[in-house]
Amino acid sequence: MTYFREAVITAITLIALAIAITVPAIFTAPQALIFAIVLVTLGLWATGLVPGYLASLFFFTALLLMNLSTPETVFSGFTSTAMWLIVAGFVIGAAITHSGLGAKIGEVARPHLSKSYPMLIGGLMVIGMGLGFVMPSSLGRSAVLVPVGMALANMLGLEKGSKGRIGVAVIIAFGTNMPSFAILPSNIPNIVLSGMADKILGVEFSYADYLLLHYPVLGILKSVALVALTLYFFPATITPKPVETTQETPSSSRKQFILMGILLVTIGFWATDQLHHINAAWIGLATTLVLLIPRLGLVPPPVFKGAVDFGMLMFVGGALAVGAVVNNSGLGTIIAHQVVGALPLSEGRDFLNFYSLSTLGALTSVFTTMPGVPAVLTPLTEELSQATGFSTETVLMTQVIGFSTVIFPYQVGPLIVAMGLAGESTRHLMKMTLSLAALTFLVFIPLDYFWWVLLGWI
Repeated sequence: MTYFREAVITAITLIALAIAITVPAIFTAPQALIFAIVLVTLGLWATGLVPGYLASLFFFTALLLMNLSTPETVFSGFTSTAMWLIVAGFVIGAAITHSGLGAKIGEVARPHLSKSYPMLIGGLMVIGMGLGFVMPSSLGRSAVLVPVGMALANMLGLEKGSKGRIGVAVIIAFGTNMPSFAILPSNIPNIVLSGMADKILGVEFSYADYLLLHYPVLGILKSVALVALTLYFFPATITPKPVETTQETPSSSRKQFILMGILLVTIGFWATDQLHHINAAWIGLATTLVLLIPRLGLVPPPVFKGAVDFGMLMFVGGALAVGAVVNNSGLGTIIAHQVVGALPLSEGRDFLNFYSLSTLGALTSVFTTMPGVPAVLTPLTEELSQATGFSTETVLMTQVIGFSTVIFPYQVGPLIVAMGLAGESTRHLMKMTLSLAALTFLVFIPLDYFWWVLLGWI
């Protein structure tokens, strides 16, 4: 197995170098080297042949040793708001678990979700979808729901590493992220798209129009598919453990009460970000500060040290930086222009144009990750509008289908973080993302097309 792993890594590296060498007419020499490094890194992340943090470390080191990018760009993932949301997620999750609040909420939810395994998976998906409307941060949603879901899994006899427990972790990871691509302020790519459209083209999105256009297919139907895929790949049966009536001490009850109050205030600020305009990351940072106060005892130092996964932060820091490096080097625009030139775009071929634009967003995200798609494609909107005959707004909205089509897990940091919070391996995500991407290209994009035609967008 070791020799096979080394052979595959060598093959990935050689293929990446070969591709970089054969495209001198498209890229400059530094761009070709960056492209090769990005391809190797993406190959390592996608195959899982080495730990994600090791692939990220290769990415950082190769770029800096060859002076291909600045440290500010290479390490931009560590200074992003998303990174601080991840730290907040680890701390909030640790507080919910350590205080016993997760188990307490699990006991309340247990009668409603424990009738069968499909009801448990479906119920967690519905909760994740609901949180998308009140919490604008997918990482925040994961931080709140993962400890509760894991507590439920323990109560229902789903042991660590079992298919059932993995299924619970997977459905929470997807449920707190995927449907929210269809809710305007609920995911980072949505917000980036909205800001870029307003800044470059003067186009403002309506919350209601955005929701009506995207939620029926990307929100509801995709969620149903995710539940079905989870039940197929991670089947299980529930064997509830006897309910243990443990007498809580006044101290533990007090901690749970205080933590519930802190979480309600945090969720309140997250839900009203349109009013106070405080970034979700800084709200999470303030919550982290409060939770770490020693006198409260919600996250003691030993618990904090065990809660924050440094390897996960390295991996996510690399995933976030790829988009910045690709965009700053000019690779993103070059790749997008090359793909646009290869697409069969022409006026009057509406379905083919719609399918092509949706595919363009999905393929672009493989190189830029999801938040980078609007930054690369929005400046091309007028060019794409002229080629297809679609309105500017319609072209912009096809990006949502693109950046909500996840092919490899590394493209969406919150999926990786949610699995880390649950203590389960991220390799289980691959079969879900590939299967959902196939369904998207075969079923959901055509359905979206007919829905858009019905609404008059095409």
